[in-house]
Amino acid sequence: MSSPPRPIVRLKPKSKPQAIRHGFPWVYASELVADRRTSALAPGTLAVLEDPERRAMGLVTVNTRSKIACRMIDRDPAATIDAAWFRDRIGRALAHRERIYDAPFYRLVHAEADGLPGVVIDRFGAAAVIQPNAAWAEAALDPLAQAVAEVAGVTTILKGAGGRARALEGLDDVDAVLRGGVAGPVPVPMNGATYMADLTGGQKTGLFYDQRDNHAAVARLARGGRVLDVFSHVGGFGLAALAAGAARVLAVDGSAAALDLARRGAEATGVADRFDTRHEDAFAALASLAGEVFDVVVCDPPAFAPSKSAREPGLRAYERIARLAAPLVAEGGYLCLCSCSHAADLAAFRGASARGIGKAGRRGQIVHTGFAGPDHPLLPQLAESGYLKAVVFRL
Repeated sequence: MSSPPRPIVRLKPKSKPQAIRHGFPWVYASELVADRRTSALAPGTLAVLEDPERRAMGLVTVNTRSKIACRMIDRDPAATIDAAWFRDRIGRALAHRERIYDAPFYRLVHAEADGLPGVVIDRFGAAAVIQPNAAWAEAALDPLAQAVAEVAGVTTILKGAGGRARALEGLDDVDAVLRGGVAGPVPVPMNGATYMADLTGGQKTGLFYDQRDNHAAVARLARGGRVLDVFSHVGGFGLAALAAGAARVLAVDGSAAALDLARRGAEATGVADRFDTRHEDAFAALASLAGEVFDVVVCDPPAFAPSKSAREPGLRAYERIARLAAPLVAEGGYLCLCSCSHAADLAAFRGASARGIGKAGRRGQIVHTGFAGPDHPLLPQLAESGYLKAVVFRL
């Protein structure tokens, strides 16, 4: 028997189908004809997207309960989304990472940019953590995990269900073990240091691979110097700096659990005698450290502007961080400021940072601008996939 025809969803007459044709992967709820048949589709349903003239544009996943009502999954409206399809997408993603890295520790799949909309997969050697951040991926989690196991050869697969994206899709926040299991934090070699990643209880998937290249850039500036790593998580910038020859690092974070992992990473790296931690709110710590001087100060906060509505208060928060951090930097030292907020673009973030430095009575020159590493590819039509910025000022 032949398969039943797929449902059809259609763009409104005043929408802009050329953006979809040119590679933009989303259809917002306001752009979609919301008839009863479309509204009744279960979240994650595969459907053929048509333009206002009823011409097929591709195969999409539908979730009318989300602001992003459709995500383009295949430009071929007749594509079969089966085990072979998943293996092909995972295989293409894996080939890119294996060309770049000599060890299996990286982001394996970066959502839309790797052709798996809403799906994030981080690899930790023989383990992988899948974040199915879209309704279709939640529904297809079993074949997705099977493909990851077959193609990448991992034996442990975990589901990470935390984060704002799943809530926006109407999904739960329940983590799960899909295959195998882990007995404790996984050691991850990166930039000469060893990081301890908690795959079951840590933030996101357990480690932030996106800053790898920026860690290395700042580490080069830290040789022989004293480093302050604020919002340090499990030791991100600080451990890389010590591995590169920094004299001493003070790591500050509001999470005692993250700092414990950072200390364990310092021990595994062999630099524990030069690594200090401070469990304190970052803003409070920056204020209380007034009068101290560091050769390198790094501030890598969580997303202060995760949406357009949060953009202005988020930029004010970035400005405040720069104002508090700048006085702690030695003359001729370096201040690295980071943002993972896609709603605050590089120009806006750089401007807020420069204002904060200026209000602190300092002046600086930009010596490095960094982004996420190549295992976090950017989809040029989707600005949101280029969220990370790191700007280093010499003051």
